[in-house]
Amino acid sequence: MGRRNKHRIICALDTGDLDVALSTVRKLREFCGAFKIGHALTLPNGLEVIDRLQDAGAERVFLDLKFHDIPSSVGIAVREAAKHKVWMMTLHLSGGPAMLSAAAEEAKMVTVSDRPLLVGVSVLTSMDQKTLNDDLGVSRTIEEQMVHLSELGMRAGIDGVVCSVHEAAALRATLPHQAVLVTPGIRANHGESHDQTRIGDGRDAITAGADYMVIGRALTGAADPEQALNDLRLCD
Repeated sequence: MGRRNKHRIICALDTGDLDVALSTVRKLREFCGAFKIGHALTLPNGLEVIDRLQDAGAERVFLDLKFHDIPSSVGIAVREAAKHKVWMMTLHLSGGPAMLSAAAEEAKMVTVSDRPLLVGVSVLTSMDQKTLNDDLGVSRTIEEQMVHLSELGMRAGIDGVVCSVHEAAALRATLPHQAVLVTPGIRANHGESHDQTRIGDGRDAITAGADYMVIGRALTGAADPEQALNDLRLCD
């Protein structure tokens, strides 16, 4: 059954249409443990969109706005998002230890039952080695850069990191055992990669040590969600 790994599955609501997002939540809430939203829904609708999604049946909302600013500004962002009982949110690890620590301290001010998970983003899954080295001027490999920034984030007090299937095993072996690993770019082996270059299927991610997997069009565009999860190797 497709519900076996429900708690691990995060459905990406990659739409700016609130009605479509609400309909998708109602359709997929039995198959997904959480729903991810980003700028497409929050910019036109404000953070109140989180409450609307929760009312529609989204048990957990993952706010993927990748906060990256001076420490005080990011602290405020975490505080405001937490008011809407966001389950998880993203920060750019390149913001540095002071910014990450400010976010972690703000999260600690929230009641334990409502405290959001903070996960760091280091190298976007749309980025390849050439872009990292030639365009950004970073001499490390993608894996080395992700490990470096992820260790920095964990020392600053965040809960985990976002990583592709390709780096999940290295991070699971390197980071503290409690680190949360969130893996986007989940596709069936025969599926399209769209705008992401570092991808894998659900079984690959679980084997590599991922706690949660983000699935977008491969699930939201499927006529049969359970078959889609089978294709992604998320059903036993």
